[in-house]
Parts: sequence; C-alpha cells; structure tokens
Amino acid sequence: MINQNKQEMSYTYSMIGLFTLSLRLVVGWTYFSAFWRRLILENKLIPDMPGYIGEKFNHFLPNALGIKPMIEYLVTNPDVLWWAMVIFTIIEGIVGLFIMLGLFTRLMSIGVFSLATGILLGSGWLGTTCLDEWQIGILGAVAGFTVFLSGGGKYSLDYLLLPKMHWLRNQPWLVWLTSGALPLRTGTINKIAGIGAFALLFLSLATNQVFHNGVWGKLHNKSVKPKIEISDPSIDHGKLSFTVYRVEGADVYGSFLIGITLKDKEGNVVLDKDAEALSKFPASDIQNKYIAKVAPGKHSLVIPLGSKAGLTISDRSIANLPKGTYTLLLTDISGITWKEEFTHEE
Repeated sequence: MINQNKQEMSYTYSMIGLFTLSLRLVVGWTYFSAFWRRLILENKLIPDMPGYIGEKFNHFLPNALGIKPMIEYLVTNPDVLWWAMVIFTIIEGIVGLFIMLGLFTRLMSIGVFSLATGILLGSGWLGTTCLDEWQIGILGAVAGFTVFLSGGGKYSLDYLLLPKMHWLRNQPWLVWLTSGALPLRTGTINKIAGIGAFALLFLSLATNQVFHNGVWGKLHNKSVKPKIEISDPSIDHGKLSFTVYRVEGADVYGSFLIGITLKDKEGNVVLDKDAEALSKFPASDIQNKYIAKVAPGKHSLVIPLGSKAGLTISDRSIANLPKGTYTLLLTDISGITWKEEFTHEE
C-alpha cells in the first residue's frame, strides 16, 4: 500500500511537472538569454563602453525599493560593481540553463524567484509605455514559486538521472533540490501553496501601488518625463557650484540640458549658459559620483537616468555678486525646467 501511494505521488508530480514544462522552458530562456546577449552576442561587461550593464544597473537607483543602499554602494565602487555584474550574469546563465534542462530544478527555481524579486524591487518602476520591468519581475517570482512546487516532471534531467544515482536516491533532502514528490502531507502542501499564492498576490499589489499607483489613486509613470533634483547650490569666489541628480525619465536616453540660468531676487538674469556653452562644458568641472556619467554632448549637457554629479561654473558675471537670494534654473530640451532658490552670503 505504501509503495502504491509512493508510485501514485511520483506519477502525480511527473504530470504536474509536465504541465509546467512550457513555463520552465520559457522562463529559463529569459534568464539564460541575458547571459547569452551579454557575453556571446555582444560583450556588455566592458566598463566605459556603450551598453555596459553596470550603467543599466545604475538606472535602477533613484526609485528602487528596499535595495537602494546596495545599488548605491555598487555604483560608487566601479570595481566591485564589475565583479557583481559578472557574477550576476553567470548566475543568470546557470539558473536559466539548468531550469530549461530540469537539473536541480527546485534549487534553480529558488534562483529564478530570487533573481526576479531583485528585478522587481530594483527596476519595477521602469517602463516607458507599459509596466515592463514590474511585469517581468512579478511574473518571474510567480514562475519560480510554481516550478518549485511542481518540480521538473517527466521531461527533465532530474527525472532521467535520479533513478540511476542509487547512493542518493533515498535521501529525503534531495527532492527539495531536484524534483519528485515533496515529503509532506497533502494538507501541508495545500497550506504552502495557498499562503505562497496570496503572499505573491500581496507582493504584486503592494509593488504595483508603490511604483505606479496601480491599485488606487492617480496612475503615474516615472519613466516618461525627465526629472532632475538640484541640491547644495552655492557661490564662492566667482564659482557657482551645485549638484544634479536625475531621478526620473526614460532609461534609454539622457536628459538634454540646454540651459543653466542664475537669477537674482528681482528676476534679473545674472548668468546664462545656453546649449552651445553646455555642449562644451569642461569635463574637469564635472564631478561624477556614479557609473552613469553626466557629460557634454553634441548639442547639450547630457544627464543619464540615475546619474549624480557636482557641477562648477566659473564666470566673471558672478565674481562680485552681492549677498542675497538667487534662483538657479535648469532647462531641458523638452521645455521642462527645474529651479532651486538659495541664499548667497558674501
């Protein structure tokens, strides 16, 4: 009777694994393809080259949820960031390939869940036309949980190899890493599946609300219009200094700054740098803090998403300014402006 029950459970799990085969193959490819694109089709692990994955990682920083300190540490330490991107890419490749093959399926499903959750928390707010990164993250997390419950099924290396590994076949812990019937009562499995499903639903609703107001309130998309935060403006010995930090907008192109204007309390223009002047902004007067770098472009000063830099402008017009209140105004090529008021003390 016991052997019959085991056979029935084994058959049931092999069928369940068969039902999730398409999910396993497609999700596995989404992760393996990241490795394939970055190393085989095109090397995206070369710092200071277009498409460097580290800069893409920097784009996550402004509105990441819960893991912002970790991202900021990495983008301020380029060498550590490079190693992290290499390790991350290798893990994606291994997890994706093993999930497709059905080798150590449950262990790899934990990898899928972890990678997807990282994507969700880091970049779930990105997506110019729809909720791109959020959908990738939350669906990947659900897929990882589902495949963990089902295992690899009949079409997996676990199914083919485990019967031949006699010295491991009877180890109860092995099914938690591979495939097969979980050594739990039906009631316990029901609770795990139910609690897990509702926990993932809560994660879905919570992140959708935090990133996009997708559950209630007015919808917002932080990937459409650029937004720059200005901090620490000051004038000292004929030099205007301030920090810019781009926190919103599309990640595929920068904010193109075509104007930096300084006005006094009465609204008179004290300093004005147009697009041509900003396209020749001295690199020595830009102190970048992260991998994504503010830099002069062909027709403007380019500020990528997630970049943060201190800017210094030297000009005779501000050499002997009287103390008082001044307004710093930045103008984007789209017509959007940002301003910051500050007090200058002689």
